Amino acid sequence: MNFRPRRRDYPELNLIPMIDVLIVLLIFLVLTTTFSREAALQIRLPEATGQTASEEKGVDVVIDAEGRYFVNEHQVVNTQIETLKRAILEGAGDDKNPLLVINADQKTTHQAVITVLDAASQLGFTHVTFVAKSEAVENP
Repeated sequence: MNFRPRRRDYPELNLIPMIDVLIVLLIFLVLTTTFSREAALQIRLPEATGQTASEEKGVDVVIDAEGRYFVNEHQVVNTQIETLKRAILEGAGDDKNPLLVINADQKTTHQAVITVLDAASQLGFTHVTFVAKSEAVENP
Protein backbone atom coordinates (compact mmCIF):
# COMPACT_ATOMS: atom_id res chain seq x y z
CA MET A 1 0.00 0.00 0.00
CA ASN A 2 1.01 3.38 -0.76
CA PHE A 3 0.50 5.72 2.21
CA ARG A 4 2.23 8.58 0.72
CA PRO A 5 -0.11 11.51 0.17
CA ARG A 6 -1.08 11.92 -3.35
CA ARG A 7 -0.11 15.14 -4.96
CA ARG A 8 -3.09 17.01 -6.20
CA ASP A 9 -2.82 19.03 -9.31
CA TYR A 10 -4.36 22.43 -8.86
CA PRO A 11 -6.05 23.94 -11.86
CA GLU A 12 -3.93 26.58 -13.46
CA LEU A 13 -5.51 29.85 -14.42
CA ASN A 14 -3.74 31.57 -17.25
CA LEU A 15 -4.13 35.33 -16.68
CA ILE A 16 -2.38 36.58 -19.83
CA PRO A 17 -5.32 36.09 -22.24
CA MET A 18 -7.70 37.69 -19.71
CA ILE A 19 -5.42 40.74 -19.36
CA ASP A 20 -5.23 41.02 -23.15
CA VAL A 21 -9.03 41.04 -23.41
CA LEU A 22 -9.31 43.67 -20.67
CA ILE A 23 -6.76 45.92 -22.40
CA VAL A 24 -8.65 45.64 -25.69
CA LEU A 25 -11.93 46.53 -23.90
CA LEU A 26 -10.26 49.47 -22.18
CA ILE A 27 -8.90 50.80 -25.47
CA PHE A 28 -12.32 50.40 -27.09
CA LEU A 29 -14.05 52.29 -24.27
CA VAL A 30 -11.50 55.12 -24.32
CA LEU A 31 -11.80 55.56 -28.07
CA THR A 32 -15.59 55.49 -28.17
CA THR A 33 -16.31 57.64 -25.12
CA THR A 34 -17.17 61.28 -25.66
CA PHE A 35 -16.13 63.54 -22.89
CA SER A 36 -18.45 66.42 -22.17
CA ARG A 37 -16.76 69.52 -20.93
CA GLU A 38 -19.01 71.74 -18.90
CA ALA A 39 -17.75 75.28 -18.89
CA ALA A 40 -19.25 78.56 -17.90
CA LEU A 41 -21.05 80.25 -20.74
CA GLN A 42 -19.38 83.53 -21.50
CA ILE A 43 -21.24 85.88 -23.78
CA ARG A 44 -20.70 89.43 -24.86
CA LEU A 45 -23.81 91.39 -25.47
CA PRO A 46 -23.96 93.21 -28.80
CA GLU A 47 -23.50 96.92 -29.01
CA ALA A 48 -25.60 99.13 -31.22
CA THR A 49 -23.75 101.72 -33.27
CA GLY A 50 -26.82 103.34 -34.70
CA GLN A 51 -30.54 103.46 -34.29
CA THR A 52 -33.08 103.24 -37.05
CA ALA A 53 -36.29 105.08 -36.57
CA SER A 54 -39.40 103.24 -37.55
CA GLU A 55 -41.94 105.11 -39.61
CA GLU A 56 -44.67 102.78 -38.42
CA LYS A 57 -46.61 103.94 -35.38
CA GLY A 58 -46.52 101.34 -32.66
CA VAL A 59 -46.90 100.65 -29.00
CA ASP A 60 -43.94 101.78 -26.90
CA VAL A 61 -43.24 99.64 -23.85
CA VAL A 62 -40.56 101.01 -21.54
CA ILE A 63 -39.14 98.93 -18.69
CA ASP A 64 -37.11 100.81 -16.10
CA ALA A 65 -34.34 99.44 -13.87
CA GLU A 66 -36.82 98.53 -11.11
CA GLY A 67 -38.94 96.47 -13.51
CA ARG A 68 -41.84 98.92 -13.81
CA TYR A 69 -43.68 99.01 -17.13
CA PHE A 70 -44.73 102.11 -19.05
CA VAL A 71 -46.96 101.71 -22.12
CA ASN A 72 -47.00 104.80 -24.35
CA GLU A 73 -45.61 106.86 -21.42
CA HIS A 74 -48.36 105.73 -19.01
CA GLN A 75 -47.24 103.65 -16.04
CA VAL A 76 -48.83 100.22 -15.69
CA VAL A 77 -50.38 99.76 -12.24
CA ASN A 78 -48.55 96.52 -11.41
CA THR A 79 -46.28 93.95 -13.02
CA GLN A 80 -48.95 91.27 -13.53
CA ILE A 81 -49.09 89.94 -17.09
CA GLU A 82 -52.87 90.44 -17.34
CA THR A 83 -52.54 94.13 -16.41
CA LEU A 84 -49.74 94.52 -18.92
CA LYS A 85 -51.82 92.86 -21.66
CA ARG A 86 -54.73 95.27 -20.99
CA ALA A 87 -52.37 98.26 -21.12
CA ILE A 88 -50.84 97.08 -24.41
CA LEU A 89 -54.31 96.55 -25.91
CA GLU A 90 -55.33 100.07 -24.85
CA GLY A 91 -52.10 101.45 -26.32
CA ALA A 92 -52.71 99.63 -29.60
CA GLY A 93 -56.19 101.05 -30.00
CA ASP A 94 -57.86 99.78 -33.18
CA ASP A 95 -54.68 98.28 -34.63
CA LYS A 96 -54.90 94.47 -34.45
CA ASN A 97 -51.16 93.80 -34.93
CA PRO A 98 -49.15 96.93 -34.14
CA LEU A 99 -45.39 97.23 -33.92
CA LEU A 100 -44.40 96.61 -30.30
CA VAL A 101 -41.28 98.61 -29.41
CA ILE A 102 -39.54 97.40 -26.25
CA ASN A 103 -37.15 99.83 -24.62
CA ALA A 104 -35.57 98.21 -21.56
CA ASP A 105 -33.06 99.72 -19.17
CA GLN A 106 -29.72 97.94 -19.15
CA LYS A 107 -30.21 96.91 -15.51
CA THR A 108 -33.68 95.48 -16.11
CA THR A 109 -34.09 91.83 -15.24
CA HIS A 110 -34.42 89.36 -18.06
CA GLN A 111 -37.76 88.22 -16.61
CA ALA A 112 -39.28 91.68 -17.12
CA VAL A 113 -38.44 91.59 -20.83
CA ILE A 114 -39.71 88.01 -21.17
CA THR A 115 -42.98 89.05 -19.52
CA VAL A 116 -43.51 91.72 -22.18
CA LEU A 117 -42.69 89.22 -24.95
CA ASP A 118 -45.07 86.67 -23.40
CA ALA A 119 -47.87 89.26 -23.19
CA ALA A 120 -47.32 90.23 -26.83
CA SER A 121 -47.37 86.58 -27.85
CA GLN A 122 -50.61 85.92 -25.98
CA LEU A 123 -52.18 88.94 -27.68
CA GLY A 124 -51.11 87.63 -31.09
CA PHE A 125 -48.69 90.46 -31.87
CA THR A 126 -45.99 89.36 -34.27
CA HIS A 127 -44.11 92.61 -34.92
CA VAL A 128 -41.73 93.19 -32.01
CA THR A 129 -38.54 95.22 -31.95
CA PHE A 130 -36.04 96.37 -29.36
CA VAL A 131 -34.52 99.82 -28.99
CA ALA A 132 -30.83 100.20 -28.21
CA LYS A 133 -29.18 103.48 -27.42
CA SER A 134 -25.75 104.11 -28.81
CA GLU A 135 -23.10 106.24 -27.18
CA ALA A 136 -22.06 109.38 -28.94
CA VAL A 137 -19.19 108.74 -31.32
CA GLU A 138 -16.45 111.35 -31.14
CA ASN A 139 -14.68 112.25 -34.34
CA PRO A 140 -10.91 112.84 -33.99
